[in-house]
Amino acid sequence: MNDVDDSNTPGRLVLLTTSHRVAPGQLSWPAWRTLREADLVVCADPDHPQLPYLREAGVAVELAAPGGRELVDATAGGRTVVYLPAGGAGDPAVTDELARLGGSGRVAMPDLELLPGSYDLPGARLLDLVQVMDRIRAECPWSSLRTHEDLAKYGIEEMYELVEAIEEGDRAAVREELGDVLLQVVFHAAIAQGAAEEPFGIDDVAGGLVDKLVHRHPHIFGDEVAETPEQVQANWVRLKGVEKARDSVTDGVPLASPALALAAKLAGRARGAHLPLPPAAPGFTDETALGDHLLAEAAAAQAAGLDPEAALRHAARRYRDTIRSAERSRPDPQDTP
Repeated sequence: MNDVDDSNTPGRLVLLTTSHRVAPGQLSWPAWRTLREADLVVCADPDHPQLPYLREAGVAVELAAPGGRELVDATAGGRTVVYLPAGGAGDPAVTDELARLGGSGRVAMPDLELLPGSYDLPGARLLDLVQVMDRIRAECPWSSLRTHEDLAKYGIEEMYELVEAIEEGDRAAVREELGDVLLQVVFHAAIAQGAAEEPFGIDDVAGGLVDKLVHRHPHIFGDEVAETPEQVQANWVRLKGVEKARDSVTDGVPLASPALALAAKLAGRARGAHLPLPPAAPGFTDETALGDHLLAEAAAAQAAGLDPEAALRHAARRYRDTIRSAERSRPDPQDTP
């Protein structure tokens, strides 16, 4: 029986992609195994960030910019060829040519494989956002001069726009407005990074938030049990009070909040601590009835020449003083025999 000549039989062509958001050299095990076992490794970019690590690992790399047909020919004889495109994310010219060759039916094609050597984890695009913001902060004549005080009003505006998008049920707008809110966070962090005194960056902000979330969810990251939303909320308030070493349940309630939100927040804190509540108003069975009542009160105040926002804010501040007075007069549990 005659031996079959397989010198022209195509083998395997692997397009190895990598992410610039992952540290060079941090490749998956299938990627390292394929690179070590390959008959030929070709890279189109002499400055590819993976090259020093491949060489250190003993993987020989040929620097070249082949076309699709050249890569197919290189697999002749059943060889395995690994191609690292420039930029790491893919080479449309090469993949388009391979698609044309495969679709022509006139070329014996190798086994084609797209192998992610490294890939983005959830949140990876945040790295791009930080990088872009840093460049804008460094090069933009307007952005480079902004301060926390300059941006404060924009943060408030963006949150209101997000709330409006949520209330209107506009999913596309919610996505966009979330981006605008995130921009404020990243912008403020970039400003803080360059501060002469007590600088901090986006990693410090994110790290502090991670620590806070872990600490305030002991039912997930610890041994405590919280099986209802009410128990979770109680844990949150208790742990927050310990963290902040607060003397009053009203500590941390921003007095610059809109008056209605401020009043509701104070009442909620007081209710949770079993402290006096404001005099009960007529009961409301639904949001529409309550909204109509508030609208009528605002209209009546305007007709009387009064500012309903200022009036409610002043009442909320007086109520805050009432809560603190009640806290001071309440017996300390530790003093109870």
